[in-house]
Amino acid sequence: MTKKERYEKIISYFDTHHPQAETELVYDNPFQLLVSVILSAQCTDKRVNMTTPFIFAKYPDAKSMAKASMEEVFPLIKSISYPNNKAKNLIGMAQMLSTTFKNVVPDSIEELVKLPGVGRKTANVIASVVYNQPAMAVDTHVFRVSARLGLTVNATTPLACEKQLVKHIPESKIAIAHHWLILHGRYVCIARNPKCNECEINGYCKFFEGLKKKTRV
Repeated sequence: MTKKERYEKIISYFDTHHPQAETELVYDNPFQLLVSVILSAQCTDKRVNMTTPFIFAKYPDAKSMAKASMEEVFPLIKSISYPNNKAKNLIGMAQMLSTTFKNVVPDSIEELVKLPGVGRKTANVIASVVYNQPAMAVDTHVFRVSARLGLTVNATTPLACEKQLVKHIPESKIAIAHHWLILHGRYVCIARNPKCNECEINGYCKFFEGLKKKTRV
């Protein structure tokens, strides 16, 4: 199977069976999604969704959060991983949104990464989810699943993975493909003991192909 065929078959499967894939983070507006994605780094969406209602009730927008102190924000997110750094970043992000971007979440990767706590992955999430741009956010799930399936080869960094994926995925499918790969990694192609026998795309998977060869030996 060529790489082109592999991409076509995997995209066709997801397009047919998961046409409405989307983020599992709960939010009502771009600011709330930005807060949620910053909090989600090395933390589960489930935990983030349990925490954000209290944050949004107290800080519904960047203007209100920009006035907050560490002592006020930290207790709201202490159950999240790295609460000290994230509290600092949330306040700094809100302050920059207020002063530099007039309380509007920017739509370009270049401007988004200027915000405290916002790296390329977070910026790509905002660009694709909020602004429907062909941006591919690479988290641990996307990185792992892409390599196992054989969609990426020798991609040793998230940026290398991103570049390979956007090169081969049709531009109109890049935004949703991010969710396809994340959800597949979260529920099927899990880090330990992936559910290969339950996977409906194992026939196109490099990792599963290798497992079958080992069992024949």
